[in-house]
Amino acid sequence: MTEATAASRNAQNKVHPSARQALQGLIADGQTLAVGGFGLCGIPEALIEALRDSGAKGLTVISNNAGVDGFGLGLLLETRQISKMISSYVGENKEFERQFLSGELQLEFNPQGTLAERLRAGGAGIPAFFTRTGYGTIVAEGKETREFDGHHYVMETALKADVSLVKAWKADTSGNLVFRKTARNFNPAVAMAGKVCIAEVEEIVDTGAIDPGHVHLPGIYVDRIVHNPDPEKRIEQRTVRAA
Repeated sequence: MTEATAASRNAQNKVHPSARQALQGLIADGQTLAVGGFGLCGIPEALIEALRDSGAKGLTVISNNAGVDGFGLGLLLETRQISKMISSYVGENKEFERQFLSGELQLEFNPQGTLAERLRAGGAGIPAFFTRTGYGTIVAEGKETREFDGHHYVMETALKADVSLVKAWKADTSGNLVFRKTARNFNPAVAMAGKVCIAEVEEIVDTGAIDPGHVHLPGIYVDRIVHNPDPEKRIEQRTVRAA
């Protein structure tokens, strides 16, 4: 077997026929998962449904928000599979609100930029960093603070996940990803923060078909790929003009 043939076969091995099979052997109770998306934009819909169907419970989920009732991560809240969320904005999910206020769900709130940087740090191997955001608020409670050049900073630690679930527009068989417009959002940082990353994509092309200059996330960060050519792509809040 030539080196080129071996590389081609290894690349093809990243592509799995279904979301369920892409999760197989990776998901267990009590894991920490990082999930891409912003609102309902750029969320791995099929992988979330497969995660629900896996029955895994006691999960800690890192995600900017928690979907909406009955869709996205909201599906996992309905089935009580999530025990803790590490999030920024959760205002569109009534079940999230109910579980949090009743003490059924743990919540670690983060300013949005801080959450993004914690994920980026996790993927970059940076254990912690200092930020001015949140100093003097409840965000800083119990955290180390320092003064630099006359300003006070809060120390935030990196976020890492056992498994990352991301959504991209296009992938080649080596896992190089291209995101479409704002659906890029948290996805690259989420992918890099996971020990294992699964990407749900709308289109798969051969390795080499994507111009290297157009790659948003190198395939080195992507372990498995699943094809979902027709995602639902719900709109979180639809606004139209009166007739």
